[in-house]
Amino acid sequence: MSEWITLAEIDEASGFIAKHIHVQPKTGIILGSGLGELAEQIEDAAVIPYAEIPHWPVSTIHGHAGRLIVGRLENQPVMVMQGRAHFYEGYPISRIGFPIRVMQRLGVDGLIVTNAAGAIHPDYLPGDVMLIVDHINLVGMAGMNPLRGPNLDEFGERFPDMSQPYDRNLMDFCRQAASQAGILLREGVYVWLAGPSFESPAELRFLRTIGADAVGMSTVPEVIVARHGKMRVLGISGISNKANLDGSTVTTHEEVLEAGKILVPKLSALIRGVLRQMKA
Repeated sequence: MSEWITLAEIDEASGFIAKHIHVQPKTGIILGSGLGELAEQIEDAAVIPYAEIPHWPVSTIHGHAGRLIVGRLENQPVMVMQGRAHFYEGYPISRIGFPIRVMQRLGVDGLIVTNAAGAIHPDYLPGDVMLIVDHINLVGMAGMNPLRGPNLDEFGERFPDMSQPYDRNLMDFCRQAASQAGILLREGVYVWLAGPSFESPAELRFLRTIGADAVGMSTVPEVIVARHGKMRVLGISGISNKANLDGSTVTTHEEVLEAGKILVPKLSALIRGVLRQMKA
């Protein structure tokens, strides 16, 4: 697998998907660890395993079903990723953005991205949902930006602006959806680390010092590629575990998946509420 994705690969994948779907999707939704249950709510669904899509990165992680589902949710045409590939699985960083490029090629212009994240903010608890208002691309700052390599001029400019990575109107839609559903909506900054090891207490204290409220191993590369292609983005973190700032507890992937059972109904209500307002 080449480090750089090409327009030919994107077109091959988008052409394959186009032959298997019944609706033209306008909004993409990415479901993180333990959150894939929402995909079962899609109506008039065409289901495509990632392994069948040319050049598509396949997730190897438990809790990521690895299926693309295209259909309708709240009568909105959506393309839902039931799980995602991660940088720590060994893919070149540009490959993590491949699904977003395919969405863009298929005419998807909005993206709702979710993840399971660890709480750094002292008030945030497992089972909370957090609206992502900004992010810290710690891996990208160290050189692994998903836009590294030849620029795909067909999608966007070489040096895209990132002053507003998350769309303000979509954030307002999410706040309204939370209010209507009676859901406590936290708000904060998400920091992306490469993983797969969870953070040490010293690392977590450092992340808190630089302004992070939640930490995870995904999302930011997808958001950067989405913004490069002028997509509107909404990000929501499901808080799956309390950060271990003093070394007194152990964090496990099973804990993350278990929290998903509490988070799925909340995320479902928020995403449905946002889609209803996008339609209005």
